[in-house]
Amino acid sequence: MPATETTEAPRPDTPSRGPSARDDGFLRDIWYFAMPSGDLAPGRMLAKTLLGEPVLFGRGDDGSVFAMRDICPHRGIPLSDGRFEAGEVECCYHGWRFAPDGRCTAIPSLTADQAMEVEKIRVATYPTVDRHGGIWVYMRADLRSTAEPVVPPPALPAVTDRAPGMVQRMTFPCHVDHAVIGLMDPAHGPFVHTSWWWRTRKSIHEKAKRFGPSDLGFAMLRHQPSRNSAAYKLLGGTPTTEIRFRLPGLRVEDIEIGRHRVCGVTAVTPVDEKTTEITHMIFWTVPWLSLLKPILAPFARRFLGQDRDVVVRQQRGLAHNPTLMLINDADVQAKWYFRLKKAYAAWRSDGVPFENPVRETTLRWRS
Repeated sequence: MPATETTEAPRPDTPSRGPSARDDGFLRDIWYFAMPSGDLAPGRMLAKTLLGEPVLFGRGDDGSVFAMRDICPHRGIPLSDGRFEAGEVECCYHGWRFAPDGRCTAIPSLTADQAMEVEKIRVATYPTVDRHGGIWVYMRADLRSTAEPVVPPPALPAVTDRAPGMVQRMTFPCHVDHAVIGLMDPAHGPFVHTSWWWRTRKSIHEKAKRFGPSDLGFAMLRHQPSRNSAAYKLLGGTPTTEIRFRLPGLRVEDIEIGRHRVCGVTAVTPVDEKTTEITHMIFWTVPWLSLLKPILAPFARRFLGQDRDVVVRQQRGLAHNPTLMLINDADVQAKWYFRLKKAYAAWRSDGVPFENPVRETTLRWRS
């Protein structure tokens, strides 16, 4: 690919139309990471805004999770202002009660002789699963639908079936598109993440990585980490890594060191059109890494904070709605992201069969 070939980057404020790519530019009919599993204790509920929608999550005493629209259909008050008791959500305004499947189970104001099919009143619900250290929610294009999800939740390496050794979260003040392509950008490291423990500008050199298609995304195929990435040296041995991206915003780095495994999972979740939540979880089987957690956590947070800080600066320029460009080869992953989004949105809105636009290739850049 000639490096002089450029492409104007799609603008998050002018996405393609359709139920899975509305004016907000978010994909729907797809699974999103909602929160780490540990955020939701048994017998508790927690309200979040996802894709601009109010969602109430709850976990039963048996550990099962559910999600429903956080609005009472009676008078519109948030259900999260109420109580979660005996496995049901009770509205704080008039005491209407709802089961985890959204069915209304009680209206206290009804008298004995007032016949009403209470169970026909429903709150919209969202399919949810608790796996790989997190709670995942399927955000439907049509909230009235009760159809099964059209795609399964993400399948991650087996090491993620244990509790994460480290969790870092941060809010980026930008649209999800800018957060995603910023985090996958391979060329910003020596400028944004300049640190003695990671890399410096003097360490910039040419790289060549093999890429190929993967489930709803693409992968940087298994390889040895770059020699200017000092953090990998802490793992010892000869580590190899594979980095996968999956729609709508999931990055998984799977590192093998002999019989041990380290997996970094970065989930990018839109809160609204100008706010995005980043959750980074690290799983490992290397025993001594747990001893280094108090030291590693500040470094991980600083690394993520550097990405946030540059996004904050970027917003000053984006406020003027400039024309953006994507070049080859360093920005090809960003191009793939937008093409994948477009293909998925066309499938869900127009019925065009989804076809992964990524083909196996080698990309080259300097970083």
